[in-house]
Parts: sequence; structure tokens; C-alpha cells
Amino acid sequence: MNATPPSPATRSRATGALVLADGTTFLGAGAGAVGEAVGELCFNTAMTGYQEILTDPSYAEQIVCFTFPHVGNVGTTPEDEESASAPARRAARGAVFRAAVTEPSNWRAREHLESWLRARGVVAVTGVDTRAITRAIREHGMVSCVIAHDPEGRFDIPALAAEARAWAGLEGADLAKDVDTESPFDFAETAWSWPQGVAPLETARFRVVVLDYGVKANLLRCLGAIGAAARVLPGNAKAADVLALEPDGILIANGPGDPAATGAYAGAEIRALAESGTPVMGVCLGHQMLAIALGGKTKKMAQGHHGANHPVKELATGEVQIVSMNHGFAVDAASLPAGVEETHVSLFDGTNCGLRMTGKPVFSVQHHPEASPGPHDAFGLFERFAAAMAARKAAKAPA
Repeated sequence: MNATPPSPATRSRATGALVLADGTTFLGAGAGAVGEAVGELCFNTAMTGYQEILTDPSYAEQIVCFTFPHVGNVGTTPEDEESASAPARRAARGAVFRAAVTEPSNWRAREHLESWLRARGVVAVTGVDTRAITRAIREHGMVSCVIAHDPEGRFDIPALAAEARAWAGLEGADLAKDVDTESPFDFAETAWSWPQGVAPLETARFRVVVLDYGVKANLLRCLGAIGAAARVLPGNAKAADVLALEPDGILIANGPGDPAATGAYAGAEIRALAESGTPVMGVCLGHQMLAIALGGKTKKMAQGHHGANHPVKELATGEVQIVSMNHGFAVDAASLPAGVEETHVSLFDGTNCGLRMTGKPVFSVQHHPEASPGPHDAFGLFERFAAAMAARKAAKAPA
């Protein structure tokens, strides 16, 4: 790898450093917030959507290395913020870029990426060999690291490496409790479209309760696109309280951390919801926790799936969709019990990407059908959810 070996505390021309737990060091130019952050290093292969990626709460306690070299040209805008609540702003801790942040050149830009990073407290490093970093993750898995930005160029490399080694990591970490909403709130907006942008949902066909584990704003907007107004509840909500709202459907949202840790308290409640007859849709962490609730297990992945170009096959139809993904844990398909069917698989590595309960309107997917960023191939999953809710409402209607 094109990296600097461990060295004592020193002052250098470099103002940014990425230090892995084994002491491997990448020196470059610091950007964004001054300071340091510790977390799990992963890479993202998306060519667009850096703001959406960095504000996705599923990246809590992670540092994102972007494989696409050029970042900053579209600037930033509040409309592309994915954090749906104040706690959810605890998203990515740091960012690693190949090239320096460029000036914005886009009609939607409201702020330079550099100043936006500073305001959000995201530490960044530019000018490093992101190919070497990506190769290291592919060969050795996601590793603990520290990212640092010091305008004076003072870095104690051994101390930073020791800090990375001492970090507890994501296995066993219930991070959803840190990024979910503290109080219930309502959300009724449609997805962004030209020329009006984001618009309020004028008339709701459905009422959906969302269990928030770090829900993305565009996931809520995609509910609006199928005519669903959302009532967002904290992730530790009880099934009885959810069902008391008499929703047409329930969405188990995305989020960060180890699903087994979050499922320890949420699993029984999710199982009760799945058995209630109310249509249930799970996304990403919500997919993993639904699997746990129904008797399955999850496992840590070596490098995870992070990007907007992942091929996923639906087993029932044979259709292949290119989707957006962001996860470091996966459902163990072999652990799924009777009555739970695997529906989707990754064509990259064969890992599970979807499931459904037989005989009930309950399904979930590992990928992100809200596609922010990413292609829109999987939006039909929301329409499938709407059809299930419509059928449920028709069945409950008086004759």
C-alpha cells in the first residue's frame, strides 16, 4: 500500500491523517472539522450522492472512504439531508477523498462541501490513495481507524493507532438508540421531483407507523410518494402502542449498529407486529431485525456492502435490479425458520437481501429502495407495500 509507516509524534506538511489499528498511516490534506474521530473504516462505491451518504444515520460510528475520486462539485443543499431528526445527525464520523474538495458548480448548491463538513463536525482527509485503502478493506475487512485533521500538522501516530485498537467496534453495539427520534413526530412529504422539489403530501391514502432506528428522510418521502402519511415512533416503542394507532401499515426502518444488539429489546415487539396481520415492510437494519424477530440470525460481514451499483436478484421472478446498499451485517439465510422465505440475494456474494413471511403481508429487503443516492429500480417495493395496505383496508371495510 502507498502508506507512511508508523512514526513518533511529529510535525509535518500534511494536515490530515488516517491511521489504521495496525499503525498503517495515510497522510494528506485535512478538510472539514478540525480534530479527530475514531470508527470503523468502510468504502462506498457510489459515484454521486456524497451528502446523502454522509448524512445517512446508518453510517454512525463509521468513516467512509469514497472510491469515486472527485467530490464537491454539486455542493450541498438542505433538501439532500438524510437525517430525519436531531439525534440522527450522528451519522458518519469522517470522510476520506482522493482529490481535494472542488468548488460547487450546480444550480441546487447552497453551500460549499468544505464548510458543510466543518459545520456538521465531520473530519475529512483528502489527497490520499483511496485505491490502496479500498484494497486493504477488501483483503482484510473493515478495520478500526482514527481520522485526524490538524492545521499545524501535529500527529502522534502511535497514539492514534493505539486509540484505534482500543475502540470497541460495532459488533454488539446498539447504535440505533443513539440516532432514533426522542419523541414521536408526523411526516407527510413526497419525494423530490422537478420542478417543485419536495412537496407536502396533500391527501393521504394510508397511515403508516414507522419504527425509527435511524430512518432516512427519503425513506419517509417515498412513503409519501405512495400516498402514505407517517407517524414516526422511537425504536423502543411497544407493539401494543403501535397497534393502538390502527395503522394501515408498519415500516421497520434502517439504522446503524449490530442488529442482534438492537433486536435484544425490539425483537419481541417486531414479532408481535408481524403476527398482527397488519402489513409490515422492513428496510436494511429493519430487515435484519425482522429476521431476528422471526427466529433467524445475523452475522458480521468482512467488508460489507456500501454503494449504489449492487445487483440483487429476486428469486421468484428472476429479475435483477441495481440497488443502493449500506450495511455491514447480513441475515444468515440458513438460519431462517419454516414459514420465512428468502426472496432476494446479492449477485456479488450470494448473501441474503430479502425475506417474507408465508401467508402474511410481511416482507423486508436488505437494500435501500428509497435510493438516496442510487438507482430507482427497487421503488416497486413501496408499491407492493401500498397494495398490501390497500388489500388490508378492503378486507376490514364493512360489507
